[in-house]
Amino acid sequence: MKSRQAWQAERVDGDLLSIDDPAQARSLRQMKLRATGLLLIAAVLFVVVRLLTDSDGWAGYVEAGAEAAMVGGLADWFAVTALFRHPLRLPIPHTAIIPKRKDELGRGLGSFVRDNFLSPEVVMERVTRAEPAARLGEWLSRPGSAERVADEAATVLLGVLDVLDDDEIQAGIEHAVVERVRGVPAAPLLGRSLELVLEGDRHHHLLDSVVKGVHHYLIDNEQQLRQRLYLESPRWVPQGIDDRVFDKINGVIGSLLIDIEGNPDHEMRQILDDRLSDLVVRLRNSPTMAARAEGLKEELIDHPAVRAWTGGLWSDLKAELVRAAGDPDSQLHRRFVAAGQSAGQRLVQDASTRAKVDHWIGAAAAHLVEQGGEEAADLISSTVERWDADETGRRIELQVGRDLQFIRINGTVVGALVGLIIHAVGELL
Repeated sequence: MKSRQAWQAERVDGDLLSIDDPAQARSLRQMKLRATGLLLIAAVLFVVVRLLTDSDGWAGYVEAGAEAAMVGGLADWFAVTALFRHPLRLPIPHTAIIPKRKDELGRGLGSFVRDNFLSPEVVMERVTRAEPAARLGEWLSRPGSAERVADEAATVLLGVLDVLDDDEIQAGIEHAVVERVRGVPAAPLLGRSLELVLEGDRHHHLLDSVVKGVHHYLIDNEQQLRQRLYLESPRWVPQGIDDRVFDKINGVIGSLLIDIEGNPDHEMRQILDDRLSDLVVRLRNSPTMAARAEGLKEELIDHPAVRAWTGGLWSDLKAELVRAAGDPDSQLHRRFVAAGQSAGQRLVQDASTRAKVDHWIGAAAAHLVEQGGEEAADLISSTVERWDADETGRRIELQVGRDLQFIRINGTVVGALVGLIIHAVGELL
């Protein structure tokens, strides 16, 4: 058998056997002494009566009772001792049951725990009966509880962000964005967008802005435009003619812009409506327009500016999340607190929500034990298998041996009573 120091070292490494409890050991010794003392009293009475009397009358009853008490006491001593070791160190068959069958008992204990304590039905029933949703709602409704949840959520978020692979996340986001854009047909989307513009006459507002901008540009830059005409005109054309030509063109363009801006039924507006309506139809029905729209979309996706934007999505998002999670006054932290308080109030006030949450928690717990029940049974059995056989018997005896000594005491007492009854019946017969 291993030394005590060796076993104590193994316990430090995680063995489930605990170091002796001096109080338990002392109590076990006392009960053994009582049971043994009662057996010795019966033996002494038997010897005294047998030696000093002729076993008649009352002496016969005492002798029969003492004899039966010894038989009962010895039988129960043998039974109790055989659980933990070989009685008198003799290798009698079917003794030292616990040390010999330690591994089998460990497997049985693991199966018992799995089947009776870790069954999904039992766990779900116990969890739902405990009403975890109501308790959670009451706790969240207390002052400071939602803030604590928000702090813990922020800590978890920071931890998750710290362990994530930025390159993989960024590549995944970029791929998802590009594939999502590629998966949306461009032509119908553009057609629907133009249709919405036409339905709300938004294109006329845009036209008005363009006309006003061009008109103001002509007015503000008249001298520069006139000078540009001088430079572009042949050298042999007199400047006066250039001025007359510029004034004529500028006046015509300005009048046209004023007419377009002031007349909602202007011909240019109708032409714009017709062109846009025709474009909507072609975007919906023309394969050529669809191909051109897809080509433009691919050019947009491959543009360096778009690539730079998609490439920075995760880094920008992560930086903002880290900043918000670390700031107790951030909008994110306040939202966490508000969500916790709202959840607590709803759980307290809404019975149907509590029932749903109780069912979810119970189902989750049942799923966990269903998945891990076998591992728990294996853990128990493998742990028991690591225990030393003799040490296991000694430890179990330390835990339950005191109560088992009452079996010895009861066996001695009951044996004495049975002996008296048998002797009395014999005398009557």
